[in-house]
Amino acid sequence: MLRFAPSPTGDMRTEQLRIAIFNYIVAKQKETNFIVRIEDTDKERNITGKDTEILQILEKFAITHDSVFHQSEHLNIHQTLAIRLLEEGKAFVCTCTPEALESDKTPSRYNGKCFDVDKEELKRLKSQKLPFVIRLKKPEDDIVIYDLYKGESITPADEVDSFVILRADATPTENFASACDDMLSGIDFIIRSEEHLHETPKQEYIKKQLGYKEETTYAHLPIILNEEGQKMSESDNAFTVKWLFEEGYIPDAIANYLILPGNTTPTDIFTLPEAIKWFDISKLSGSPVKFDIEELRLLNRKHLERIDDKRLSSLFGFADADIGKLAKLYMKEAATINELDARIKAIFSPKDFDGKWGEQMRILEKIIAEAPMFATFEAFESHLMKESGLSGEHFSKPLRVLLTGAEQGPELSDIYPYIKSYLLEVAS
Repeated sequence: MLRFAPSPTGDMRTEQLRIAIFNYIVAKQKETNFIVRIEDTDKERNITGKDTEILQILEKFAITHDSVFHQSEHLNIHQTLAIRLLEEGKAFVCTCTPEALESDKTPSRYNGKCFDVDKEELKRLKSQKLPFVIRLKKPEDDIVIYDLYKGESITPADEVDSFVILRADATPTENFASACDDMLSGIDFIIRSEEHLHETPKQEYIKKQLGYKEETTYAHLPIILNEEGQKMSESDNAFTVKWLFEEGYIPDAIANYLILPGNTTPTDIFTLPEAIKWFDISKLSGSPVKFDIEELRLLNRKHLERIDDKRLSSLFGFADADIGKLAKLYMKEAATINELDARIKAIFSPKDFDGKWGEQMRILEKIIAEAPMFATFEAFESHLMKESGLSGEHFSKPLRVLLTGAEQGPELSDIYPYIKSYLLEVAS
């Protein structure tokens, strides 16, 4: 069983999408369930609507899930499990105030003041409405975990403090909620960022104290670096999936790109369903990968070229295979939907007759409006030259601007077959 566990506290990060893709692929390969768990226990940071946005993004990538739930739905379960640990003597009530802990000589570690507080104290604290937290007693044995990339790691018992599992407002800490939900859902394979590696020993210890005996395989993915080789941050354009969409990158290309780095693939161009057939999570490089926007542009162009012509035209408001073919003529100079859209719009938008070639464009516009339909560009061009008396660049330049809205681009002889049925609309 695998899961993807995002928090609705901001736009989905590109790195999070990569994690979702890998979890989905492995779940499909293992023919096991894939769960989406919205980690919304941090109420102050949650942003309304971000949970829905996360699911919509997954849908765009055709990443289907077997079930989805919000972590807050399990609040009662988390509280019950925390109380159970308290009753079993594995946890204890702590009434230390944050101020008291901060004034301690070792504020980063719990001072042990409440170790011997009787669990019956809980009833008194509740009745008097006094604030308290529940802490899990620190481990006596070392904690051993195995990661596909890091290998076996041992966390000495004395490095793990008596940490909080239930806050003063009776909500679970992130580590406790995650460990409980992984246990309850039967998650036995966890793929996530190496940024969470430091949390893993605590979560394993929590599950052990709760009596969970099933082994969990971990794969802590190396982080994605920006083009300068630094950890990606909000200041980097490609930090979020939203930015990639806004720039005109399509899901197939984005998924292709996120799977490719650090991987050995039979081909550079592939779709997510194709990757499921050969992807091997264990052979992924354990080194950080650098985000290369030029590589993504190349892949985006390749995937746009593979789109059915009529479907491609729909991205620009048409339902005409010829417009899709027209867009593909511009692939040498454009790599995103936005860039192609700008070129298609330039063709079908009103032209500027106040520029350098405005006078000649007016002449050609009138002739085109009165001309019959010509099957070939050669016949069309010959007719215009004869009727206008224009030649050389005084003919070719204004004609190109009139038909495409730009002075440069693909050959007009290549463009003409796809716009000839729109000439009256184009040449105006």
